[in-house]
Amino acid sequence: MHSGPLRTLLRATPSVAPVPNRAVLAVSGSDATSFLNGLLANSVQGRPSYSVFLHPQGRVHHDVFLFTAPASPSPTYFIEHDPSPSESPTLLTLLKRFVLRSKVRIRDVTPEWDVWAAWGEPESADTKRAWHWAASGAVEPVWPNTQADTQPSPWGTEHHVLLDRRAPGMGRRLLVRKGDRPQDASTHDVLPADAYLLHRIMHGVPEGSADIQPLHAFPIESNLDVMGGLDFRKGCYVGQELTVRTYHTGVIRKRILPVTLSTTSATHPSLHILIKPSCDPFARCGTVNPNTPFTRHIHPPHVDCHAVRGPWDSRRPRSPPIRTPATRRGLACGRTRHLQREHVGKWCLGGPIGGPSNPRARRR
Repeated sequence: MHSGPLRTLLRATPSVAPVPNRAVLAVSGSDATSFLNGLLANSVQGRPSYSVFLHPQGRVHHDVFLFTAPASPSPTYFIEHDPSPSESPTLLTLLKRFVLRSKVRIRDVTPEWDVWAAWGEPESADTKRAWHWAASGAVEPVWPNTQADTQPSPWGTEHHVLLDRRAPGMGRRLLVRKGDRPQDASTHDVLPADAYLLHRIMHGVPEGSADIQPLHAFPIESNLDVMGGLDFRKGCYVGQELTVRTYHTGVIRKRILPVTLSTTSATHPSLHILIKPSCDPFARCGTVNPNTPFTRHIHPPHVDCHAVRGPWDSRRPRSPPIRTPATRRGLACGRTRHLQREHVGKWCLGGPIGGPSNPRARRR
């Protein structure tokens, strides 16, 4: 695969776009900081951050963005998340379970706020990162000059704004009053919501329940470590035990990566591929709406997609879940042993020709 055509999909000009289907909760009160710090997998220190709420068994409930707001008179945080129905309880329900005697107030303020993303601006030098690799395969971003409380946070310090450090070049995340446009709209190109989806996929960033399946996905396998959403050295939080144990003694067997779907192959030069969500193992793809440009796939509609077994492996690998826009770029969750083979040209996806009666199309 040549990088030239892919680079043309990355917009280098300053751009802003709305991020649809997002909800916002407000958590305020004198205990708001300690309350959230005991639940989120990242440290909460009165600054914006990106993190995740975990199940006690270490699986993901919700990946979230944490924004700060002016304290009036007590600390206030805004939690942006994906409200799509899933096996996990809604975030509002989940948080209320843990309130007990904590002096916090939790409200759904989604009708008051819109979420926007801005990118295409130069990344400041003080937020460049190094990487720390654990023996398990977990990866941590190391931010220079951000260890002390007096140093700037890599996620920023401005209210209602978060520096999106999940991947280099992701830009900023903005909370804007409902119906308004961000101030950057006067100096940036204003793009539709689909542009943000392509921008995110091209940077290999999973987000929300469509990419990180609640109560099924593990945080490290979903790249939350690489994206800076996990703190392996903070104190107790829900789901910490399994997460830290995996970091120190486990082995990371799966990762989410961006992929490009090719419509040609040596055996079937005109083969078109359809990524078709269904039950396991495609459940993590989300629901397809054929009327939207980023879920309208290539015909013929009866073609399924599966991982191809090659002579190097007698066992058929599980089908990696894939989410792809009409540009044929998407996110795939694959086993690392298959991804390692891809580096030598031995890992690929194939779509069998024929209808659902094809036995390979039905095989799971």
